[in-house]
Amino acid sequence: MPRISEVMTRGVEVVPPDASLQRAAQLMDELNVGALPVCKGSELVGMITDRDITVRATAIGLEPAQHCVSEVMTQQTRWCTEDQSTEEVMKQMGDVQIRRLPVLNDKREIVGIVSLGDLATRQSQHTDEVLREVSWPSEPDRPQTNTSTQH
Repeated sequence: MPRISEVMTRGVEVVPPDASLQRAAQLMDELNVGALPVCKGSELVGMITDRDITVRATAIGLEPAQHCVSEVMTQQTRWCTEDQSTEEVMKQMGDVQIRRLPVLNDKREIVGIVSLGDLATRQSQHTDEVLREVSWPSEPDRPQTNTSTQH
């Protein structure tokens, strides 16, 4: 069974939590990616996605140049280690319905990222089941506020 270190993307760019949402979006655009690990020094403190910026920030009216990544990032970030098996990581991704995971070394420093695309293209095990589990409709990740008005 292949290890994550064999299929992950190395040299991943990170963004600090105090960076502006605009800077995070610019970096995503430059790198042609949809997510960035958020690190304070070498410590992983969250993930920010294009969806966080366009949906979460816009939904509450945040100006991208005036607000920080830490305001809309996902803080309870799942991660894996470079020595885990692809099978184990695919199960984790399916169980929690996520498409990418930061990869940490034994010192808990970020060394890469692994996505469903990496798993699908760089290893021989079938990813069909994981894709189904990750793509299954999920519940909102935070309480919804009622924005409709009653007449």
